[in-house]
Amino acid sequence: MARRQMHLGVFVLGTGNHIAGWRMPDAYDSFQSLPVIQHIARIAERGCFDLLFLGDTLQAGANDHPSYTARFEPITMLAALAASTTHIGLGATASTSYNEPFNVARWFASLDHLSGGRAAWNAVTSSNPRAAPNFGREHAPHEARYRAAEEFVDVVMGLWDCWDEGAIVADRASGRYIDPARMRSLDHVGEFFSVKGPLNIGRCPQGRPIVLQAGASEPGLNLAARTADVVFSVVQDLEEAKAAYASLKSRMPGFGRRPEEIAVLPGVMPILGRTRQEARDVLDRLQSFTTEGSAVSLLSSRLGVDVSAFPPDEKVPDLPLPSTSHGFARAMLSKARREGMTWRDLLNLTGAARGHWVIAGTATDIADTLQEWFEGGAADGFNIMPAWFPGAFDGFVDEVVPELQRRGLYRRQYTAKTLRGHLGLDMPANRFFPK
Repeated sequence: MARRQMHLGVFVLGTGNHIAGWRMPDAYDSFQSLPVIQHIARIAERGCFDLLFLGDTLQAGANDHPSYTARFEPITMLAALAASTTHIGLGATASTSYNEPFNVARWFASLDHLSGGRAAWNAVTSSNPRAAPNFGREHAPHEARYRAAEEFVDVVMGLWDCWDEGAIVADRASGRYIDPARMRSLDHVGEFFSVKGPLNIGRCPQGRPIVLQAGASEPGLNLAARTADVVFSVVQDLEEAKAAYASLKSRMPGFGRRPEEIAVLPGVMPILGRTRQEARDVLDRLQSFTTEGSAVSLLSSRLGVDVSAFPPDEKVPDLPLPSTSHGFARAMLSKARREGMTWRDLLNLTGAARGHWVIAGTATDIADTLQEWFEGGAADGFNIMPAWFPGAFDGFVDEVVPELQRRGLYRRQYTAKTLRGHLGLDMPANRFFPK
């Protein structure tokens, strides 16, 4: 039996995942550049990564993360990348709260065709209420957003299933272009959406694009267990990560799915040095660049409260989970309680990786930690979040990836053509055209 191997994604924010990563001397300082994203993609393919992932936000402010404030629309960017990459999966966020299912289904089906089967959709409900005024709406409560998301995802997946393979026959002799027996309408009427269908694009190379999710609330976990292929998790502690991993996997049989049909990829920011002290020095330098305003804005958004109202050297109190981002809030508040952190400590943590896990050390140290989590039942791989591009990502690919390969934990070359193949997933059954 082949040894289980890690999956690796890269979370691309062009100015770096650290909120001040762009201030490093060799860092990119723009995310509005196709050559920048193309260079990052080349590094990722050199490292045989499964997935290049672009998150998205639908609002901008002067104190937001630089890559949130000024960026290309991600589907447009990934369509351009499809022409300049050959293997890596191409994933992006599209909100279920501020889009229409037909458009989302069509975007990602198009990307799947353009890329030869490498598209992935990150279905999010958009936790930040600042997005709502950009669409002339009120931001719905958490429970309502997830009810709508459940229906939205079902509609999108249904639209992808409205075409059977081989529906386009293009028979010149008979003049028949479409086999009508292999295409059908969706005719969905639900609480939030009414969608006739079908899409005006044929069955995807992957059957359906890969579905990514990151919700950590109870509704979010159930939606992921039922529909997701990859789950991004927010972690700070190994034992908590193991418990969350087991909880998600244990839900899957209730939806008729096997645990191995989902890959759980915690987000991690690796800070690499030739020595442990050098890695700590790099992290200290990054932290010295962080401005209070940017960290306060981000932490306030994560926790759903204005943290500027709290004295910075006061211990973080017990706070209820917000109606915004449960995963981030739970991980950060748990760490604050566990370690007796002050608001200043929590602001520093947020400024570093937006609430994600940071590990600093040598390539061997980082590989040891990733192996421990992977083999210890906490992860199926990792969503790597370089502090800045390209240097921090080059370092991971050139030093940590070879160490994982030497241990037999990670592929040395691509063996599949599609993202579904990289993930070791079978072609999905078509609900309307069963084989």
